[in-house]
Amino acid sequence: MPEAETMVKVFARPTSLNEKHFTYCPGCDHGLITRLVAGAIDKLGVQERTVFIAPVGCAVFAYEWFRCDGIQASHGRAAAVATGLKRANPDLVVISYQGDGDLAAIGTAETIHAANRGEAITVIFVNNQIYGMTGGQMAPTTLPGQRATSCPEGRDVATMGHPLPVAEMIATLAAPAYVTRQSLHDPRHVAQATKAIEKALRYQVEGKGYSLVEILATCPTGWRMPPAVAHQHVADVVTGAFPLGDLVDRG
Repeated sequence: MPEAETMVKVFARPTSLNEKHFTYCPGCDHGLITRLVAGAIDKLGVQERTVFIAPVGCAVFAYEWFRCDGIQASHGRAAAVATGLKRANPDLVVISYQGDGDLAAIGTAETIHAANRGEAITVIFVNNQIYGMTGGQMAPTTLPGQRATSCPEGRDVATMGHPLPVAEMIATLAAPAYVTRQSLHDPRHVAQATKAIEKALRYQVEGKGYSLVEILATCPTGWRMPPAVAHQHVADVVTGAFPLGDLVDRG
């Protein structure tokens, strides 16, 4: 088979994505995660009944990229919007896509209570340890000593607290069906993240309840690192603070 034909078959754009270009920074993991979510939608054949909820953050225009219904939620309120959609029409497949500033700061209350109620939604939580879109400020998940524009000397846990372990917090609740943390720092972990996203979406289709997939992602722009160095940083440092793997699987 000619190489060009092989490339097209392997890297073909998921059918649930249109041809509009992403607005993510070059080298950012958001683009890959968005494609993985679209691939899961395609694999399960649920495009016609999927509603994608865009956050306020780097994925703010995501509703323009998917060939399915989309809604823009107010900052941090995606879980509340997802709850309303799913309860109004239980046949919908509702995906909430949020970053750490959106989900784990202003959206903490909505996140915790939606999980505690076991709302039948799928939450994709992109944890890149920084506010990427608004200028690189410290986020709830910023690591100790990590520099950001709002903590130029590095995060001091004595005055700024420790990074928020979102997946572990959700995992303490009785209702969630699936809680996992994955990464994208090498091909093996991309494959594992792909399976986790597919499982979380499948659990919703099967009526098994709330799922959260936390994904450790890079922000080369905010971290001021080349993409390859950023991925190595995830492997060497970030996974130590946020261990990978399934925390809850009641499927």
